[in-house]
Amino acid sequence: MDRPSFESDYTKGTHPLILEALQKANLVHSAGYGLDEFSEAAREKIRIACDAPDADVFFLAGGTQSNAVMIDALLKSWQGVVAASSGHINTHEAGAVEFCGHKVLTLPEHFGKIYADELETFIRDFFADENFEHMVMPGAVYISQPTEYGTLYSLDELTAISEVCREAGIPLYMDGARLAYALACPANDVTLPDIAALCDAFYIGGTKCGALFGEAVVIPQHGLVPHLLTQVKQHGALLAKGFIAGIQFDTLFTDDLYLKLGQTAMNAADRIRAALIRKGYELAFGSPTNQIFVVLEKAQADRLSEKAALGFWENLDDGRVIMRIATSWATTDEEVEYLISIL
Repeated sequence: MDRPSFESDYTKGTHPLILEALQKANLVHSAGYGLDEFSEAAREKIRIACDAPDADVFFLAGGTQSNAVMIDALLKSWQGVVAASSGHINTHEAGAVEFCGHKVLTLPEHFGKIYADELETFIRDFFADENFEHMVMPGAVYISQPTEYGTLYSLDELTAISEVCREAGIPLYMDGARLAYALACPANDVTLPDIAALCDAFYIGGTKCGALFGEAVVIPQHGLVPHLLTQVKQHGALLAKGFIAGIQFDTLFTDDLYLKLGQTAMNAADRIRAALIRKGYELAFGSPTNQIFVVLEKAQADRLSEKAALGFWENLDDGRVIMRIATSWATTDEEVEYLISIL
């Protein structure tokens, strides 16, 4: 077969049902800026799925855009956002948050996660400093589910972080770029209604989870972020043809397609993970989701990469490398069997 790609989870186009829905609506005249019937239908389905009947739902184009817009909207000019040192906004978003004028305030990462007690100490120590008025104030907390390392926050961990944020009066924002894969993971115990109850804002990822593009930003408390549409437009992020995103999410949230696509990726990842362990490979992180991180000799990585596209993650001090294997909603049984055969 042709050299398959396991580099990331957005290397293929979109689910056929989305293409079918887009084709069906292609010549329908629709209102702009997300004020169309398709977007409203998608919003209502998302509200039901999140058990958040009053939620505000906005459709943006991509993950970095969603993070930059929402973090900017949640913060005052003198505030920064707290995140794990490994968090996506601190590592692989080219300073998008800083470009908006807000500092990323980092906490130690624990396989991609932050801990509630360390967050509480950070906030308490900040306001105990007599010079805090001269410093960047923590104004929001950023987490992702799954994390940059493919790990998951448990319901207890998410609840503890939420309680710290609410005690401090600081909004909690979740990046859900790969949320379908978290929700479908057998190790997960956090549901969409849990996220809506514990987070002040989050987004449901589409780009990496079966859509052509797009993320659904959810703000469970109606009006929490006033004039968000205006702020989205200030960022150049307001889609004139917003109905294209609306059609996609309307399809993703019909007949549980979003969760089914996550399950496809998880089934593939679990088979590959089991094969790696069986064949004696070393896994770098205990990631239970669709991202698998494997430690390889450089020559091993080069040989495997000639036959299947893997993602480079990092160099280790001993000369070995960590490579990422990412499955997706579109990973086929044939691709999985081929990768296992060449390990």
